[in-house]
Amino acid sequence: MTLHIGLLLFPRVQQLDMTGPYDVFAHMPDTSVHLVWKTLEPLKSSAGMILTPDTTFDDCPALDVLCVPGGAGVGDLMEDETTLAFLREQAKGARYLTSVCTGSLVLGAAGLLRGKRATTHWAYHTLLAELGAIPVHERVVRDGNLFTGGGITAGIDFALALAAELVGEKEAQAVQLQMEYAPAPPFDAGDPDSAPGDVVSDVRERLKASLAARSAITARVAGRLKLNA
Repeated sequence: MTLHIGLLLFPRVQQLDMTGPYDVFAHMPDTSVHLVWKTLEPLKSSAGMILTPDTTFDDCPALDVLCVPGGAGVGDLMEDETTLAFLREQAKGARYLTSVCTGSLVLGAAGLLRGKRATTHWAYHTLLAELGAIPVHERVVRDGNLFTGGGITAGIDFALALAAELVGEKEAQAVQLQMEYAPAPPFDAGDPDSAPGDVVSDVRERLKASLAARSAITARVAGRLKLNA
């Protein structure tokens, strides 16, 4: 029986949040991967790459796995009722509800993280609790049928962990080997706990405006969630 996996595509998505898991899922047997958005019009990622949805909200089949990537466009999605309604409806029947990076904030805005352990990109981790989640500082976090991955590259780790659930550990290892996924970064700077202090300070400064904007959005969304609780 074919597995149907839907990855939400949206303007200013972080490309690797989406394409990392896409590559893992596309290597799995008997799996159909859908790139889902409101329309089939091409759109630009946060870095300007042109991406094309292949399934609309209206035409999307019932999904076994629903995955929400993150990206610069997440703030808009958190207050986009059409998208949030689509996520809530698909979540009702999905075997697994998932996200990568700041995609978890969108799940939270849809009211789908209440009381759930979850993670997100380290720079925005403080926002999870406002959306009802239990923040966990891990690269991949599972709470029942909810899988959330940390920032950007963690999407590959998350997808392999989910692949083991869907098609078995041996097949997931075969996918990893086909992708030659054996990270050996030149620097130990991929986490604020290990990166040099001046690098962490610099990156925090670069993300300061983004964090402020998302904090304001999260506060508005959290207020609405409390009213609807």
